[in-house]
This record gives sequence, structure tokens and C-alpha cells, in this order.
Amino acid sequence: MMAIQPKKHEMPVQDANVRARNFKEVALGYTPEIAVAEAQRCLNCKNRPCVEGCPVNIAIPDFITKIKQGDFEGAYGIISQSSSLPAVCGRVCPQETQCESKCTLGIKFEPVGIGRLERFVADYHNANFKGKISAPESNGHRVAVVGSGPSGLACAGDLAKKGYKVTIFEALHLAGGVLVYGIPEFRLPKAIVSKEVETLREYGVDIETNVVIGKTLTVDELFENGYEAVFIGSGAGLPRFMGIPGESLKGVYSANEFLTRSNLMKAYSKDSRTPIMHARKVAVVGGGNVAMDAARTALRLGAEKVYIIYRRSMAEIPARKEEVEHAMEEGIEFDILRNPVEIIGYNNPDDRRDPKNGFVTGIKVIKCELGEPDERGRRRPVEVKGSEYVIDVDCVIMSIGTSPNPLIKNTTEGLAVNSHGGIIVEEETGKTSKEGVYAGGDAVTGAATVILAMGAGKTAAKAIDEYLSAKNK
Repeated sequence: MMAIQPKKHEMPVQDANVRARNFKEVALGYTPEIAVAEAQRCLNCKNRPCVEGCPVNIAIPDFITKIKQGDFEGAYGIISQSSSLPAVCGRVCPQETQCESKCTLGIKFEPVGIGRLERFVADYHNANFKGKISAPESNGHRVAVVGSGPSGLACAGDLAKKGYKVTIFEALHLAGGVLVYGIPEFRLPKAIVSKEVETLREYGVDIETNVVIGKTLTVDELFENGYEAVFIGSGAGLPRFMGIPGESLKGVYSANEFLTRSNLMKAYSKDSRTPIMHARKVAVVGGGNVAMDAARTALRLGAEKVYIIYRRSMAEIPARKEEVEHAMEEGIEFDILRNPVEIIGYNNPDDRRDPKNGFVTGIKVIKCELGEPDERGRRRPVEVKGSEYVIDVDCVIMSIGTSPNPLIKNTTEGLAVNSHGGIIVEEETGKTSKEGVYAGGDAVTGAATVILAMGAGKTAAKAIDEYLSAKNK
């Protein structure tokens, strides 16, 4: 029996000094030889704990066995039975806290690189499969999906495979939701998202862009137009701010706006019509994956210095370990145990025409210490009195979370929401308080992961199928 390699096979990546100034994908992907070697590390456990850790229940040992055999297309067939977005999930899902965290090999060694193998299989299929998908025979029933993010795409894909005529309504001009406006090109190339969306179209899914549900059409009007059920996967795109002085200064962005300008509108391109600030020194407030994305984007836009300001320690930082490591390698500075108290700006009251008026010149922070744990078990940051100081910056990006946009719930009678604006659903089905309406993803939970949103979309698709099957008997 071959000795097991204790560590995952390394992911080839661009050199940090080179990638910090371009928007090309950082991780280059496994070669077939590396993929087969990594697959050989899988123990093929009988109890399959990794499957339990996957929110969409991919048959992980089965697809890895196919890789061992060199049958990469067979591996893709197994993954695609459960996942509508394998090339996406292989790149952005936090496997280290999901499937890989359950890997038996991980008890003694590093777990199998499940996410890296999923990405390899999806990329191999996309590069080599030349066939055309045949849309299943229609069952005569219509379902509307609001939002083309991961939950909407997953729901639409599962329903289309069952013969439903599905129409996705997307508010922006491109389909993909957070996958196109939120995640940078260097982590998730938009050509990958386009390919996954095109696959859904081949299954017969219609996608209508520039349609704002709650304004262009309401949920009630969708029913009037002949849709028999509606899935709401509109995400959580409403940014939060801290409410500190100076947040209205020029040069203050929400991470949502900053990333949308760069990712969706290609503001980094010389011929883009969308303005974005090419700042000299940038402070990003927050410690999640979105904060890492914003900081690394600012660096690629030409910033000389980028700071991550986070009020807890590195042990509590919520971003993926890989993203933190990549940010550090690229030269981003982490100011931990710091909390902003004011954004400082230039103001010359004697000359309103001064072009510098109203622009950010610095951010005042206060040092923190960790106190007692909060309700989620994380130690609370406690500010140290008298420890304030100013960091010289000309741009501040707030990345402290988002919440669902209130537009849909404000225009839909009978749709119950919680105190944070999230739609209230039955966890087992995604069913809302309104007849025939289901919801999932960030519109329900607030900002979470792509794979959890996909799992919610799949759950709702199953429930919608059962609902309409019973209703139309």
C-alpha cells in the first residue's frame, strides 16, 4: 500500500509580487497529474463524513474515485448531480470548515483537498466538453426565481431539470448576483460564472436582466402573470455603516459599492466609464472575506499602502485562512485590535471652491483589548481609553456586513421578515408566510457563503416541486 502524503498537494499560484498588480486569477489550478496524486490521499471511508459536511451533499468519495481512475468527465457527472456551480464552489467555498473539516484523514494529517479537486474537475469539463445539454421535456408549470445569485441559480437549475419552465429575474444587467458584482476577478474569473449561467440556459432557464422585483414587477404581479410559485433569492446587498463622524466624506465607500464598481463595471479598466478612486493609502474596516477582497482590489488599483482594521485578534478574524495568507503575502498590513471612531477629512471653510474640500485625509482608531465572550462565543473587543491615534489614508472602505434590501418585503403583502430584514422561512422547506412563495440564501440569513445559499436554493426547489405536484393533482 502506498504511503499517504501527510500534506495536501500545493496549489500553484501567481507570485505575490506579480499578482498584487494584476487582476488575473491568483490560484492557477491543479494539473491532471497533481489531481490524481491528491485523489490518492482519499481513504474512501465507508461512513463518508465529508458528504455530511457538504451543504449540497455531493458524493465526494465517488467523484474522487473517478479522479483516481483518470475519469475526469465521470467525476464531473457525479458532482453535477448535486451542484449547479462546481467551478464556482471549487474556488470560493470554505471547504476547510465544511467537507474538509469532516475528512477522516484530517484527524492525523491534512485533509484531502476536496475543493481543489472539485475545481480541477469542473475546469477540465469546461475546457474539454464540446457537447450540448438537452433541455428536459416540459411539465407545463412555471416558476419565477428572483435573483440570479447562487441560491437563485441552484433553485432554477434543480427545477429546470425536473421540467419546470423557470424564469430568473435579475436586477442588474448581468446574471450571477454576488458572483459577478461581489467576488473579484482574481478569485473568481467572470468567464467561469458566465459558463455556469450558460449551462442553466441550456437546461431551458430564461433569464431576464434589468428587472427589479418590487419596482419593475411585484411578487403579486408574477403570480398574475401565470407563475405558480416564486423563489426569492435576492441576496443581502444593503450595506451597513458604523454611524461614526466622517462617513459622508468623499473617499468613503461601502465594500459593496467599491467591489461592484470594480467587478461588475470593470472600473479598473482604462476604457471604463465607471469612476473609482485610485487611492494612495486605503483603510478597509472589517475582517471577513469581503474585506479581504476589497483590500486586495484596492492594492491592484495602485494603492501604495492598504490597511485592514479589525477590532478583534487574528484568531477571531472570520475570513478564510487562505484569503488572509494571500493578503499578507501581497503586502497588506493588518491593524488588529483597532476600532475606528472617526473619519477625518479636509475642510477649508474660507474657500468652498477648494477641490480638496470634503475629502478623507485619515481615520482615527482606538486600541482594543479582548474581554468576555459574546453570545456567539467570540471575545468582545473592549476599547482602551485614551489610546486613539490617526492613520494617514485618503480612502476608507467599510466592510462590516450587509442586510437584505427592503424593497421586496415592502411591496409584498403577507411576507414576514425578522428584525434584520431577513425573510422568515421554514428551515426544512424555505417556505415563507405567503402562499406559494419560498426564499433562501442571504435574503433569509444575511450575508453568508455561496454553498449555504446554494443549499437553500436546492431545499426550496425540492419543496416547490412537492407543493406544485400536490396542488396540481
